[in-house]
Amino acid sequence: MALRSQWRALHRVVALRSWASRSLRQVEQQCLISAQAASAPAGCTFTRALGRDVPDHGLYPSAVSAARYFHVSSARGAEISVVVPSMGDSISEGSVASLEKKPGDLVKEDDVLMQIETDKVTIDVRYTESQPGTLTEYLCKEDDTVAVGQEVVKVDKGNVPEGGGEAEAEAEPAAEEPKQTPEPKGKTEPKPEPKKAEAASKPPPAPEKKSEKKPEPPKEPSSAAPAEARGPKPERRVKMTRLRARVAERLKGAQNTYAMLTTFNEIDMTNLMKLRSDYKDLFLETHGVKLGFMSAFVKASADALLKVPAVNGVIDGAEIIYRDYTDISIAVATPKGLVVPVLRNVDSLSFAEVEKTINGLGKKARDGTISIDEMAGGTFTISNGGVYGSLLSTPIINPPQSAILGMHSINQRATVVGKDIVPRPIMNVALTYDHRLIDGREAVTFLKRVKDIIEDPRRLMLDI
Repeated sequence: MALRSQWRALHRVVALRSWASRSLRQVEQQCLISAQAASAPAGCTFTRALGRDVPDHGLYPSAVSAARYFHVSSARGAEISVVVPSMGDSISEGSVASLEKKPGDLVKEDDVLMQIETDKVTIDVRYTESQPGTLTEYLCKEDDTVAVGQEVVKVDKGNVPEGGGEAEAEAEPAAEEPKQTPEPKGKTEPKPEPKKAEAASKPPPAPEKKSEKKPEPPKEPSSAAPAEARGPKPERRVKMTRLRARVAERLKGAQNTYAMLTTFNEIDMTNLMKLRSDYKDLFLETHGVKLGFMSAFVKASADALLKVPAVNGVIDGAEIIYRDYTDISIAVATPKGLVVPVLRNVDSLSFAEVEKTINGLGKKARDGTISIDEMAGGTFTISNGGVYGSLLSTPIINPPQSAILGMHSINQRATVVGKDIVPRPIMNVALTYDHRLIDGREAVTFLKRVKDIIEDPRRLMLDI
């Protein structure tokens, strides 16, 4: 019997070597033919190297079994690496803000795997393969610094649950409550123990005589208790985001570099508010967007920039660059910090186009989907603190620009009109400018031009 067993084992080894020596093309063809016969997917191919993952029970009894085995092997697929995408010419690294999936989750094309926060914007790292897969592991954790091109996620493309992972998991049967055994009828009360019965039969002890001493009054707490006794006051320590750190760095750099000066003015909003009230419904019906005040200030600023080119210029070393186009940045507050998307060529846009662009860029900024290109290249900035109730402020220049316009809240004030004192809606506006490049005359002229257009928007149409 031992000799026969050794002979069978030797026969299997020789057969296995003979089978493994066949050409790869023959195995593939045989697998494809057998897979079709077994109703297996036609894309079944021999994906494993010969001799790897071969079961230890010997050769396959038929080509159909081999085809089925190779199909399972190919379903495992290849593990791929997802890398950090390009984040703009000036950005080479960022911090991992959040991990959107968990190891073992199914991922499909365009799914967000993680978010990377840079000093300008938050970038989504997405799964770009058309074939679904299973997220196997993250190669980084939250708050880690990652560079462009670095591998951050591993995904097994072929390892997909049956049904694509879209079927809902069956609800687990609720655990049955343990059945309570009914108590037998006619159950007698338990007899008290002898000791307890004796204690119950004894009369209660006589009350002790109280001492005639009067109780001392409670001591008042000392007001000079040490601080440690009162306990520490609650506080939180949170790591500064890259965006917030970058904003702080840029604004402080602007204060250290620029000779900033601010000039103020008042704008009577009566005519613009009446224009908006008269045409807001027709404007919405015609253009599909609401008519706000920002479009008027953006158009007025573009007109003033072309008439006072120094405000639209910038110092570059020993030279001054005067821009003959108007790309105006609009400051947008987001949960993660302040961002400034740019409206391109504002002088050629209509009021409706300005409103649509502002709404679209503002939504992207708040959702964190705005790109670097949509925030680069502005020549002038408008900041509207009035939406938060600001009455007056001195905005800080957004480098490398040379000026910024600050809008504030609208308040009813007693105003002299002719010989009468009447209530008027007044807005304070402020222009902060780089005094190295822009003189006071040019700054005041610019702000006065904005005031004139807002108080009488017909000036834009007539170019006066």
